[in-house]
Parts: sequence; structure tokens; C-alpha cells
Amino acid sequence: MLTLTPENILAIQLSMKVAVSATLLSLVPGFFAAHLLAFSGMRGKAILEGIVNLPLVLPPVVTGYLLLLLLGRNGWIGSLLAEFGIGTIFTLKGAVIASAVVGFPLLVRSIRIGLEGIDREYLQASRTLGAK
Repeated sequence: MLTLTPENILAIQLSMKVAVSATLLSLVPGFFAAHLLAFSGMRGKAILEGIVNLPLVLPPVVTGYLLLLLLGRNGWIGSLLAEFGIGTIFTLKGAVIASAVVGFPLLVRSIRIGLEGIDREYLQASRTLGAK
């Protein structure tokens, strides 16, 4: 029989907090990016797709190092947050940000595939009925 120690339960709770928070943090920007990639005819679409997929291409060590450089006390974002007394490195906030950055391309890809699967006739019919 599987028995969990209190430390195991705390680790599971922490993992759930990080996963849910990172997903909620990424959801709105992910829908926006997926919509741009699926329906937009904008210039630079390939560049946007490359930037979105960058965390998948880079090794995890490089992604983590870049996040440390950005969010550290001397980093661009970290120095701004430090002025407000917000620390991110090795905290729950940092884990959520790192998880969101690494999971963002997968979220965008899933949403984009779903959006591209919508029949164009349904979109045209909704526009004739007043949808934007």
C-alpha cells in the first residue's frame, strides 16, 4: 500500500500550486499568441513563432540561467522588483515564473491547433450574425 509522509504531501501541494498558478498566468497571453499565430496575416509571424518556441529549443539549463540573469538582484527585471521589495529567486513566485516560461510554448501550441481546427464556415457564419 502506498503511504505518503507529511513531506511528500507538502511536495505534492507545492507542485499543484506551481502548476495551477503557472497555467493561470500563461492562459491569457497564450490565447492571444495562439490567436495571432492561427488567424493573423501579420508580418513577422515566423519571428513571433520562433520567440514563443524558444524555451522548447534551448536546453533547460540555458533557460534557467537566462531566468536567473533576468530575475536576479542585478538583472533587468529583478532590480525593478527589488525596489518594491519583491524577491523572486528561489521562491514560489520564481518557480511559478519558470514553470510558466517553460510551459508557455506547449500551451500556445495546443490552443493554436484547436483554433486552426475551427471550420472557417463557422467563423464566417458568426460574423454574419454580428460577431467580431
